[in-house]
Amino acid sequence: MRILLVEDEHALAHTIKTGLQDEGFAVDVFYDGKAAYEQASVEEYDVIVLDRMLPEMDGMTICQQLRAEKIFTPIIMLTARGTSEEKVEGLDAGADDYLAKPFSFNELIARIRSLIRRATTKETILQVDSLIVEPAKHLVQRMGINIELTAKEYALLEFLLRHPNQIVTREQISSHVWDYEHESMSNTIEVLIKRLRSKIDKAFPKEKKLFNTIRGLGYKISG
Repeated sequence: MRILLVEDEHALAHTIKTGLQDEGFAVDVFYDGKAAYEQASVEEYDVIVLDRMLPEMDGMTICQQLRAEKIFTPIIMLTARGTSEEKVEGLDAGADDYLAKPFSFNELIARIRSLIRRATTKETILQVDSLIVEPAKHLVQRMGINIELTAKEYALLEFLLRHPNQIVTREQISSHVWDYEHESMSNTIEVLIKRLRSKIDKAFPKEKKLFNTIRGLGYKISG
């Protein structure tokens, strides 16, 4: 899952980015509104975490212009001002959620995951054959047995499961599981696929193999 974080306080932005990466998200950070707006206009994100007060272009304007351009990426607006009137203004501008500073990082994570679930699927469980993933709990099971994954392994698996029986390219994986600084030509994706095969396919030899490499195109998970 890929997040655009727009926050002009560098220390806070670094803290949020680090926390989100620890949870398995790919995070692109921008510190001024104009650059962030241009990025959000051309790149696909699962959620935008947007500060209200920004240099160059404020969060309200960014929100309004993205919605005017029919870009409906879920937006959580952050602000140091949390009055009821200001929350209403943010929601009316097109934000999907509103969080006042200071906030609990766990609450931010919960709200991000809620928006992703709402935007991608109404189902609370992702399943292919005997493999089950519950995004709300970060629970992965096969044949009722829990499977422990690293944050990046989980992020890649969830992305594949949200596109079952579809070929996803290296570029698609790279842009949704890592931030824009990731080098798509590295072998990181192959390494993670190999680990997932080991934990999900090879660990269950009597079950159907779920991971498929489509030579020259990408990868597919299918039951």
